[in-house]
Amino acid sequence: QVQLVESGGGSVQAGGSLSVSCAASGGTFSRYFIGWFRQAPGKEREFVAAITGGSLSTFYGDSVKGRFTISRNNAKNTVYLGMNSLKPEDTAVYYCAAGYGANWRKTADYYAWGQGTQVTVST
Repeated sequence: QVQLVESGGGSVQAGGSLSVSCAASGGTFSRYFIGWFRQAPGKEREFVAAITGGSLSTFYGDSVKGRFTISRNNAKNTVYLGMNSLKPEDTAVYYCAAGYGANWRKTADYYAWGQGTQVTVST
């Protein structure tokens, strides 16, 4: 069973950049479809980005398209989320999750979640 641990969150000023990582253990990592979600206080968990096991396809939420980049290194069992041109509205806890890849925008498609890492963007 896969276990996921996020790291790399922190605080940054608007317009800045930050990268978060998702390290996996258990199972065959290269087979896992991985997604990133975020949740701000009082809001529902929102789809951010996702990537197929072989990195052949990536998917992005409309609010981050063109600013965020998802990638993975299967040799290191790690998925990355690079975030540029950050805005205060990007402030949230960011979660990575392993999913089936069938309905990748929906949290119900994912069966394993990390504990989350906080990203705070100030004005």
